[in-house]
Amino acid sequence: MSVKTVPNVVYRRHLLLTALLVLLLDIATKVWAVAKLENQAEIPIIGEFLKLSFVRNPGAAFSFGTSVTWVFTLIAIAVSISILVLAKSVTNSAWAIALGGLLGGALGNLVDRIFRSPEVFHGHVVDFISLPNYPMFNISDSAVVLSSVAMVMLSIRGVEYRTPSAFSETNNSDPS
Repeated sequence: MSVKTVPNVVYRRHLLLTALLVLLLDIATKVWAVAKLENQAEIPIIGEFLKLSFVRNPGAAFSFGTSVTWVFTLIAIAVSISILVLAKSVTNSAWAIALGGLLGGALGNLVDRIFRSPEVFHGHVVDFISLPNYPMFNISDSAVVLSSVAMVMLSIRGVEYRTPSAFSETNNSDPS
């Protein structure tokens, strides 16, 4: 009796749909933030705890690396390509969703780096969510952090991103 496995295409679909959802939500909220928050007073959502504000961030968290924006562009490209390559072998839904969140987050900030001012591949990322004693962030940043936490938890729990049976099936079907 063999165990029926779900085709890898289902997990790739989960990964890509999650990435697309994060990317579209990130783009939509940044378009809104530019239109409604730039050059405006911050908007308190939950008192002093959660506010909407606006900044164009040339660096990473805590404004780290503001003079090497192109490095963050290259990192985002490398992360995105790596996830797309890894997507071919993911056979676990939780991993597919976590990797999709990471991909969507990397692509969301990459879109800013490529297309926003001051110039191509040196664009500043739009951040608009503000918490006390924490750098401002956006939906992509949230997706990257939450996905990273999920992947650490999956790893600690010993959850493999691909099932051993799927790995052996992949190896058995390999003509080399």
